[in-house]
Amino acid sequence: MSQLHITPERLLTYQDIYTDEVLQALEALAPLNAKQKVLMEERNQRRAERIANKSLLDFLPEDACIGPDHLRVADIRLGDFECSAIPKDLQRQWIQGTGPAAKPNATLESSIRNVAYALLSGADGWMFDGEDALGQIQAMSLDNQRNLKLAIHRDEKFMNAASQVSEEMNKWAQSFFGKPIIKNWKEQLDFTTLIFRARGLHLDDRHITMENGESFSASITDLTLFVVNNHKALQAKGASIVLYLPKIQTAHEAAFWNTLLSTLEQHLGMEKGTIKCYVLVEQLEATYQLLEIRAALGLHFVGFNTGRWDYINAVADAMCGIDDFINPNIESITMTYAYMGAYEDRVRNAVNTPDQNGNYSLWQGGMEPNIPVGSQGGVKASMEKALAGAKREQAAGASGKWVAHWKMVHIIRPVWEEAGETNQLGRDFGSLTYTKEDQQALITLADAPLTIRGGRNLLSVALQYGNAFLQGFQAAALKPADFFGNDDILYLMEDMATGEIRLSVLWEWLHKGARLTEGDDELSLNNGALFTREIFDQMLTEEYQKLLDAEDKDVHNDSKTTTLPISREIVRTYVTSETKGPWFIDLLNLNLNNESLEVAEERIDRYYNQLTATGQRITENLDLQPNTHINA
Repeated sequence: MSQLHITPERLLTYQDIYTDEVLQALEALAPLNAKQKVLMEERNQRRAERIANKSLLDFLPEDACIGPDHLRVADIRLGDFECSAIPKDLQRQWIQGTGPAAKPNATLESSIRNVAYALLSGADGWMFDGEDALGQIQAMSLDNQRNLKLAIHRDEKFMNAASQVSEEMNKWAQSFFGKPIIKNWKEQLDFTTLIFRARGLHLDDRHITMENGESFSASITDLTLFVVNNHKALQAKGASIVLYLPKIQTAHEAAFWNTLLSTLEQHLGMEKGTIKCYVLVEQLEATYQLLEIRAALGLHFVGFNTGRWDYINAVADAMCGIDDFINPNIESITMTYAYMGAYEDRVRNAVNTPDQNGNYSLWQGGMEPNIPVGSQGGVKASMEKALAGAKREQAAGASGKWVAHWKMVHIIRPVWEEAGETNQLGRDFGSLTYTKEDQQALITLADAPLTIRGGRNLLSVALQYGNAFLQGFQAAALKPADFFGNDDILYLMEDMATGEIRLSVLWEWLHKGARLTEGDDELSLNNGALFTREIFDQMLTEEYQKLLDAEDKDVHNDSKTTTLPISREIVRTYVTSETKGPWFIDLLNLNLNNESLEVAEERIDRYYNQLTATGQRITENLDLQPNTHINA
């Protein structure tokens, strides 16, 4: 390979992942890295201009053209575009589970159990996460790829783990449901459609750089490693090759993904459109361009997914320059909350608009983060809430839903089983319109509580999530520190979006002059009190101390003098900085595998100095030095 460098340790240790075929494909896609950098710079510029001009997002003009195929927006809105018919193994996706295929600091035999739990869960599909829920310490991104490859190829190591896991899952099910959930574990492994979520365009790989030292796209890396290592095995058993594409902001970015997919297909000798993809609608800007994104991905596109945390964060960030846009407590921002309801409505309208061949696309509903572990009363109440949410989404037209833990699959899936419809393709919800009222609906707030209790919840979970991330747990069961030991309040399975939104909301409260809707006796604050720096500093001190005092079960003792102080410094800087950071994950990524607070402070300062001076993010792995590279 003449264009790329891979660290010698990784290249030698992961020869089963960095195969000759993979390296050749990476070489073929490497020229596209420059375009990814251009797209991210265009993102930065759009964001900076919105903040400076206090401007709002809007729909694309009808005479605009999308991507290298120059698709006209006006034509797209008339249905003059082509997307994919839904493959057989994606037509029924009532429940999709989500989670990583690897554990941090674990042996292969332990780590690969994550894949066994997923494929034995009874979920119709499982989105194996390479992004928000996958820890990135050491070489976890490569462990994730290795475990998936071993599972897809039914390696003996995976089969041994699956045999053991099936017994454990049935033991739990017997106690919870009064019956087993797995009859024949080998047959059960083929029930679930395997889906992979690549890292977004905003992230760079931690092990590969360009020959000149420039960072290399994590999206290109993840796409190539997953597809090249597994496409033959998947196709041999008649399974689709399916990706979830995250964090797309514009139709132009979707067109770039289409180029990536088509280039890889051509390199591998596949028919165009062989690789299928869902798009997670996680960005406010994307909601103004839904049909255009669908059209830009063309024959690769099968569906949209709606979610909560990432989307709330994207709304907050897109509106960070608008002084009177202040989100309330996030507990109030449900999928039926003002701008959230408008978002969901546009997505379901977009997928139920036919293309030129009469094809519709799928809508996969949002995430259920509950885990059925706690007191009897707590579990009962939480499961009733989870079922109510699932029933609402099914009635609203979703063809399925996400769950964040395998134990939730058989609790939620009956909602769709009872409805009995394979999917809800083509339900009539009316046509998409592009009026000023539509534009405003997507950024409309509603009256809701904004309280110190809500602020403490935001801050406590953000601190815990940053700590978990730096420990290698990008998916972690969390709840506010005030509820540690209270089994009536269940832990929720949280990922990167958890931290992103909590810090975005706290930044809004502090920098836009939020006023409390309720008084607080503990801090001697009246209804209408201003949320100030002094209040934030006091809350940070108090919530941090609660984590230091917590038991190892809730906050690992070894983190209290290593990664927890770094998490606190990141949270403090992010919330108090006048310049709003675009991504919380940037600051965490800069400090992976680092336990020195002094080093962390230098890296955080460096990031904000560069962001403030030039608008540029630091996305490369700072631990990669030129003399550690070898030509791959």
